[in-house]
Amino acid sequence: MIIYKSIAEVTEKLRHPVATIGNFDGVHLGHREIFKRVRELARKAGGVSVVITFAPHPLQVLAPERGVKLITSPREKAALIEASGIDYLLEIPFDAAFAALSARQFVERVLVETLGIDHLVIGYDYAFGKGREGDVTLLRELGGRFGYTVELLPAVANGDTVYSSTKVRELVTRGDVKGVVAVLGRHYFITGTVVHGQHRGRGLGFPTANLETEDDLLPEVGVYAVKVRIGTELFDGACNIGSNPTFQNERVTLEVFLFDFDGDLYGMEVSVFFLDRLRGEQRFPNLDALKAAIAADVAHCKEILRDASIIEYHDTE
Repeated sequence: MIIYKSIAEVTEKLRHPVATIGNFDGVHLGHREIFKRVRELARKAGGVSVVITFAPHPLQVLAPERGVKLITSPREKAALIEASGIDYLLEIPFDAAFAALSARQFVERVLVETLGIDHLVIGYDYAFGKGREGDVTLLRELGGRFGYTVELLPAVANGDTVYSSTKVRELVTRGDVKGVVAVLGRHYFITGTVVHGQHRGRGLGFPTANLETEDDLLPEVGVYAVKVRIGTELFDGACNIGSNPTFQNERVTLEVFLFDFDGDLYGMEVSVFFLDRLRGEQRFPNLDALKAAIAADVAHCKEILRDASIIEYHDTE
């Protein structure tokens, strides 16, 4: 996949491009259906598939007070889009000046003059441009003028649950990392760098790797059964997200105890895949009670993970 980090990087029109526009945070099952349709139409036209997205997320610029938590970082999102077989990703820097563009200006400057759009696929609820005026009606009107066609895809759902980034955030935020797989299409994961912590785990007999992450969306505080990718290897583990109330900490941390691992992880990047939540955070009366609880959590995690496999993004075709 070829990635353009700005409109200026696209120096010539693409070959019969079929494109879609959106934030695509999380690249969930609904997004994947859109990408699938874009690929299908591009193949039929002998053209290329294009995803147009924005960085940062528009809500982080237009409504920072809402504190939207992103499911994926821009790097993770790009990797997931590439895994879906898309040919080109145009990641447009989003700022106040760009936000002031009308939908008509966006269509003319980006879709027509820059890409040479042939066909546009959009989700059922998507609109863009100043005042969200770029809905399907306007896009089809402009398509008649500029010579491209528009396809509107219906909502993708499982029963009453419509696949959406909002639903993914809701499930992860309340710790339902098992249930989110049905919407996200994969296990939720967080990538971070191992840093020095308080080194309390080693004294308790359960040395932990403390993660520093730029990912916005942390699951609800508590204990989780996880699998951890280090390089190309996977390890089972138990993860605690919280402030360690037994020690009266204030800062929320993410710590992972890896089973059957002996090595130095400091400074390494690892990915933590959340498979199930065991319990919420608790405060224990003493260290012996804490040690007993950790031992029970580890045994429970080993039972959950014994025959479990992580579900990662892969093309459905």
